[in-house]
Amino acid sequence: MQKIYIFGHQKPDTDSICASISLSYLKNKLGQNTEPMTLGEINNETKFVLDYFNFKQPKYLNDVKLQIKDIEYKKNCYMHKDESIYKAFNYMSDNELSGLPIIDDNNKLFGLVTLKELAKELIQGNFTHLNTSYDNILNTLSGEEILKFDDEIIGNVMAASFRSTTIIQNIKITNNDILIIGDRNNILEYAIKSQVKLIILVGNGEISKHNLELAKINKVNIIKTSYDTYHTNKLISLSNYIGNVAFTSPTSILETDYYSSFREISNKTKHTNYPVVNQKGECLGLFPITLSSLKNPKRVILVDHNEKEQSVDGLDEATIVEVVDHHKLGTLATTLPINFRNMAVGSSNTIIYNLFKENKVVIPSNIAGIMLSGIISDTLLLKSPTTTSLDKESVLELQEIAKINHLEYGIKMFKAGSSLSGLSKESIIHQDFKNFNYDNKKIGVGQVFTTDINYIMDEKEDYVSLLNKIVKDENYEIVLLFVTDVINNGSYILYNESSEDIILESYNLKRIKQGHYLEGIVSRKKQMIPPILETLEKLN
Repeated sequence: MQKIYIFGHQKPDTDSICASISLSYLKNKLGQNTEPMTLGEINNETKFVLDYFNFKQPKYLNDVKLQIKDIEYKKNCYMHKDESIYKAFNYMSDNELSGLPIIDDNNKLFGLVTLKELAKELIQGNFTHLNTSYDNILNTLSGEEILKFDDEIIGNVMAASFRSTTIIQNIKITNNDILIIGDRNNILEYAIKSQVKLIILVGNGEISKHNLELAKINKVNIIKTSYDTYHTNKLISLSNYIGNVAFTSPTSILETDYYSSFREISNKTKHTNYPVVNQKGECLGLFPITLSSLKNPKRVILVDHNEKEQSVDGLDEATIVEVVDHHKLGTLATTLPINFRNMAVGSSNTIIYNLFKENKVVIPSNIAGIMLSGIISDTLLLKSPTTTSLDKESVLELQEIAKINHLEYGIKMFKAGSSLSGLSKESIIHQDFKNFNYDNKKIGVGQVFTTDINYIMDEKEDYVSLLNKIVKDENYEIVLLFVTDVINNGSYILYNESSEDIILESYNLKRIKQGHYLEGIVSRKKQMIPPILETLEKLN
């Protein structure tokens, strides 16, 4: 069963991480194979939650682009360099291959043989010289082992086609020769005394007891075959090592290579077959170009977002099977119908908790704890205007399962997560930063939750300079940073200087200065973004 990756947006917060973990648990209980992932570094608040309920941090997911390993290439399709040409050809024929990777003793890629190389060998090869193994000859000729003294056979092939006296008197046989012969005892005796490398008895010829004993003394290898001299002479060159005819500098590809990169390579090389290797150079199989349409894209479930811009790189190459979210509908498009659960509630975990109830799946206390944490985080302890009665009901029920008091636990969680010590100003701006678009205008809104407002306000001029720089360098129309006081339930606003008029209009203010306090403004989704978009619409 193919694994499904579950993840939130690029700037993971507690709700998105906890939603990934809790939904993955639910899906696995329902028989699916899923894994929670993260698209970025998790914040201190989320680390506190995971430590508190004894969860490991989800693995980082860099992208979901189609890779070679996502395509049904021919795994374990290769042959050792010391196998025979005959065996390689039959393997290719049986498996309808036009190419075959060749490996060495360490399973490293040695080369590639194609039908073109084999055809060339059959037409232009050296038919009189063998460099192979005894077993290769035995198997190629469907032979019977009579005597075996050497594993490797190297020598020149000759057939005993002349009269006995001609061969004995005029042809010198040495240890470098391989003799194809029938049951011609005189020549056999002469060859054995000359310590010929190998005798191949054709037509199931017999060897006398005298010559057999003599061959044992002289350590002469003997194979018997049912083939006649003609067919034996024709086949024997195919017993040569396949490594002898392999192209030793083939274009190989990594299993982890992106398919888009492979297409660029294949368009340049115009090859038909590409060995697939791992990072160690070990051969994993063969990628025939004809299989490029048999794709098996990564399968994903999105939580806490449904906009492509906020999601993982390569989402267009993946198969989205489900979305669970509580934000407005974005730019996402799919090629097939999917399960899409979108509810106007304060947290994605509220939706997932209700999915547990709908499917009648028992919730362990630690899963209840992280769902509770996600809701508390996104609703600011149920104080946010995004909070619904369903969120409140879910929190009360989940705290019973988790056996904790949500108010006491929530304060601990916010304090753990609000520490900004050690973070650069750039990191603080971008740790929870989301992009929005209106009429081709880019809007960036960062939000940071803290119990120590002065940590930022004492250096607000530096933050404003950074916001101005982001606008200039990255072509934004507006960039805002809301510093939310989780205790007093309000936010201080910092903004790029050129957007001041829009800020005044959006929040119905007569005067404003950097760090202006907006009482009761804590929700980016309901209170921070909508007034900006409304003002831009009026000005359009």
